[in-house]
Amino acid sequence: MNVDVAIIQEESTEDLYEKKVFSVDKGQESVRIDKWVQNHVEVATRNKVQQAIESGFLTVNGKVVKSNYKIRPGDEIVLMSYINPEYTVLKSEPVPLNIVYEDEDVLVINKQPNMVVHPGIGNFSGTLLNGVLYHLLQQNPTLTEETLPRYGLVHRIDKNTTGLIVLAKNADAAAHLAKQFYNHTVQRKYVAVVWGNVENEQGTVNAHIARHHQFRKMFAAYPDGETGKHAITHYSVLERMNYVSVVECVLETGRTHQIRVHMKHIGHTLFNDWEYGGDRILKGTIYTKYKQFVDNCFAICPRCALHAKTLGFIHPRTNEPVFFTTDLPSDMQQLIEKWRNYIGHPKAE
Repeated sequence: MNVDVAIIQEESTEDLYEKKVFSVDKGQESVRIDKWVQNHVEVATRNKVQQAIESGFLTVNGKVVKSNYKIRPGDEIVLMSYINPEYTVLKSEPVPLNIVYEDEDVLVINKQPNMVVHPGIGNFSGTLLNGVLYHLLQQNPTLTEETLPRYGLVHRIDKNTTGLIVLAKNADAAAHLAKQFYNHTVQRKYVAVVWGNVENEQGTVNAHIARHHQFRKMFAAYPDGETGKHAITHYSVLERMNYVSVVECVLETGRTHQIRVHMKHIGHTLFNDWEYGGDRILKGTIYTKYKQFVDNCFAICPRCALHAKTLGFIHPRTNEPVFFTTDLPSDMQQLIEKWRNYIGHPKAE
């Protein structure tokens, strides 16, 4: 199978694909489903449509069909299609992976900081997918880079975000997981260190997210709902340390940079998030010693302080819920402990 089916862009969930729904007109003649979709979806090729059908990303009246299915008037066609996937040739590399769980259908990895999820402009090697390909080829030496199906990536997290990510190892698992992410049924909890003393113990941020009008690599929140995509983040405070807070964020949707954008929107930018201004002192004193302390904190955790701590979903084969959790990475643990010591509130044993 051609690898185009497998590669989905990094960093979000349903931002990776969109759901297209078509209703066949009454006067439509009977033609093959792959030909019909090719004629109704911009830039779709016959080969890519057939790959989508084979991978379970296209249904007719709620059922998976074959490429030679002949459409009928009134048929409802649902296509899960990738949005502008950036694809490059994927090569296997012995990239170290922290594998939390693996079976014949899924692979759950605890991603380390500074690891890009998949190849793209400026990052053609050393990515998580390069390592996954190498890992799978080691499991089955009869496969090659050209013959190994790559359905894998159904969601993504930022380069500097650590934590759990799940990949599919076959077409059925990919379709099953992708639909769960699209329908917001996957359980995801993140832990973040943010600037400021968050006012409420818990709350919800409901603001659309779209690309920043001026800085196109960044995203912004649009609370009036007229711009961007619907996005909801629930948060609760885990610990307060005067000038920073440790919060847990639960994603109801999964937009690009969602937690980073939403927390900045309510005035609590993530600690050391350089893209959104968190790499400078936003709360605290003007004293030199405090500035030196914060600089030391930046050095301890030289990235955006965000960790994908838990991940739960319905297993694509057993249809039973599975749940995974991870400890905070050492850089965030050290960062939090340093703040505790600074304010004189070391964690009780």
